[in-house]
Amino acid sequence: MENIETIDSVCTYCGVGCDIAANVDTKENKIVKIFAHPDGVVSQGKLCIKGKYGFDFVDAEDRLRIPRIRKSFLEKNPAIKEVVASALKEYDDTWYETDLDAATTACAMKLKELQETYGRKSVASIGGARTSCESSYLFQKFTRHTLNSPHVDNCARVCHSPSLKGMRATIGEGAATNPYNDIYNVEFMVVIGSNTTEAHPIIANRILDVARENDNLAVFDVREIKLHRFAKYKAIIPHEANLMVLNMLAYTIIDEELYDESFIADRTKGFLEFKEKILNDPYAKPEFFEQIEGYEHMGKMIRKVAREYALKKSMIFWGLGITEHLDGSYAVMAITHLALMTGNVGKSGAGLMPLRGQNNVQGTCDMGMLPYYDPDYQEPKEVGLMTPQLVDEMLEGRLKAVLNIGEDLTHIHPNLNKIDKAFNELELLFVQELFMTDVAERADIVVGVKSAYEKTGVYVNAMRRLHLSQPLVKSDLPDDWEVLQILDNKMGGSANYATSQDVWDEVREVAYRRFSGADYHRLEKHRKRGLQWPVHTEDTPILHQLDFRTPDGYGYFKYKQYEPRNMVEEILGNKLSGFYLTTGRTLAHYNNAAQTKRSEKLNDRYDEDVLLVSEADAEHFTTEKVILKSEFGESTPLTVKITDKIKPNTLFVTFHHAKSKINNLFGDARDELILTAAFKSIKVDVIKC
Repeated sequence: MENIETIDSVCTYCGVGCDIAANVDTKENKIVKIFAHPDGVVSQGKLCIKGKYGFDFVDAEDRLRIPRIRKSFLEKNPAIKEVVASALKEYDDTWYETDLDAATTACAMKLKELQETYGRKSVASIGGARTSCESSYLFQKFTRHTLNSPHVDNCARVCHSPSLKGMRATIGEGAATNPYNDIYNVEFMVVIGSNTTEAHPIIANRILDVARENDNLAVFDVREIKLHRFAKYKAIIPHEANLMVLNMLAYTIIDEELYDESFIADRTKGFLEFKEKILNDPYAKPEFFEQIEGYEHMGKMIRKVAREYALKKSMIFWGLGITEHLDGSYAVMAITHLALMTGNVGKSGAGLMPLRGQNNVQGTCDMGMLPYYDPDYQEPKEVGLMTPQLVDEMLEGRLKAVLNIGEDLTHIHPNLNKIDKAFNELELLFVQELFMTDVAERADIVVGVKSAYEKTGVYVNAMRRLHLSQPLVKSDLPDDWEVLQILDNKMGGSANYATSQDVWDEVREVAYRRFSGADYHRLEKHRKRGLQWPVHTEDTPILHQLDFRTPDGYGYFKYKQYEPRNMVEEILGNKLSGFYLTTGRTLAHYNNAAQTKRSEKLNDRYDEDVLLVSEADAEHFTTEKVILKSEFGESTPLTVKITDKIKPNTLFVTFHHAKSKINNLFGDARDELILTAAFKSIKVDVIKC
């Protein structure tokens, strides 16, 4: 153990935000092992395989360490080439290598030219959930104040923006209400649209502990997942039926008078109108399932789930299987309605738990990296456009430049054929990244930056818990905020931060409603425990105990009737045919796999995206590989795996590998309020290879 130092930090992967410790060889400047302290509050001493083994990316041979400028960009911009020429070195046919000063000078010159020619709104900034709060804060500040463009957005647009929208509309805060350990105080749990064991395994550990002991878990999904093995109620539902199911649960609670009258009277508004609408909604009656062939038993099961949920201390968990639909925001509102009707919010062992995907997507939204919110969810001076609207702006010639941090825009967004055309219209794409991801390969200027394991910064996990990371290894690369500060100064801004702590101290002033008491010293002291916002003299593990975080403190009911479509509509018309595709993660990989595929132990488990097919449909899949095709595009050949865990007419595939082109299949169908793509269901044709 000579030269080995143990350093505490926070995991760089999912929204669970596990506390980690690393054994680091200080002589070699190399991570040897990552583990969790036995007394880690989030990790409980356990890490998933990504947390344990997914650190090889830090010193991978193909880390992006030297900035690059595209040769064709400089040919089109001879004035810029002349200024930076002395700093250019040949790299290959496509790229010059350069230094940070030249890369940021080239970027600043082009930004100035584009804004002078096309106006201040010709520039947008997208990304930030893969970096620290400090960098996300400065990203939106630089864009809004120095560039004077309102166009900022992040990857919440393709995941939990509907959770933010639906929860803020009903209870005033778009974040988890309780700490993870409150799971041990629940009497009943509902998981809907979340493959928790794969996507959020350390939370799943808690759910499974309780379910094994108390047999008190209901799981809703379009396919059988591991959680179903431990569920009392194993609910497989049709595609795009979430809102219908949630309204049926609410209907049962009202119909059988299981609601909490005193809670409703004291703490909510709009219940009587909500009650009238739901009792007159034919699609809200659980018996409607008797008309849906293959799912007839669901009506009785929903009534049983509703009774247990209403009469016990209950918690609801959800993921992208809820949000990535046309009615994602409305489904989240329907979830909060259940809590409001039964008083299952604002106390220990009862609450609402949206399972965030990225390690800092909660923090990045808190920092104001959204077009309609300033930091602390305040109203901005000007509302910008959301990413899908920005793509349209590119195609129409009004958006000319995109600055991007850590979001693989041309891999994770839908309708990739349209995205390709849009990004080809840009005159400047500036990317800050760890590797040459798909979007980095398309960039005009790319700057390599520190990873989470090489820098200091605050990350906010899915339960509002702030963790202060510290470097596990040293790096001479810049942090994201340092690159932004250089750009800011070259664009006439006055950013002058010496350390990330300086940035965070400004955050604490600007976003004081959540972070005023969370200084670095206090976060260092509680590195393993973390602090849950709002943090003032104390932190706040449980939200909404006395009132809701709406302007008047009341919770609101906002009913939306379910409208039959796609699979349900086809079954009702006795014309179900073809295949409906849904997507998700596997435990071994993370999002675009940029980090995880550089660890052999992870990539060997899952080095390609595999298509899961029902045994009942095996006769249609007689080749080893097939191509999926929709009206918007097609995938590359996918390996077929036959399973008994999928219902007929349903297909499932992961989306980790850009080469699979899964997102070619999805068009512009999206949540009608907040534009999150409908990634969880699309009808596809199958082409045999």
